[in-house]
Amino acid sequence: MFSWFKPNKQRAMIREDRKHLEARARRLLKGYLSADELKKRRYYEVVAGAAAGCQPDVTDPKSVGLQLAQVAAEAAFKVVRKRERQAIDENDQVGSLITDAYATVAIAHRRASAAYTGDEEMKKLGTAAVHLLTIATSYMAAQAGVAQK
Repeated sequence: MFSWFKPNKQRAMIREDRKHLEARARRLLKGYLSADELKKRRYYEVVAGAAAGCQPDVTDPKSVGLQLAQVAAEAAFKVVRKRERQAIDENDQVGSLITDAYATVAIAHRRASAAYTGDEEMKKLGTAAVHLLTIATSYMAAQAGVAQK
């Protein structure tokens, strides 16, 4: 009867993402967009590294893309929370960039898992994060291929 009073897990998750991830992901994406080509390569490296650090262990053949994206998003979210608790110095640009990269990866994976279906603003941010994550992982894969030749 009073189902609208039940806590909505999706809304709570979006609230948490806004609180802990949104500003960091926006800062990283804005920095990326204004970076020159050399600095963009650094963004690719840190974003691809954060993504690699959050890849779930695919031992369960029944796992599907949606579940894997949820697991990766949660792993990235936990890294951001842990780094926040460690209170990285505001002047530590490298540390902040790494935390921002994990926040961006978390948002990208949340978007891939359809977590932002009810929130257009987060959906747009997630789409931008997915694009950067795709570019970063493609760039790093291409660099690895060049290095092997």
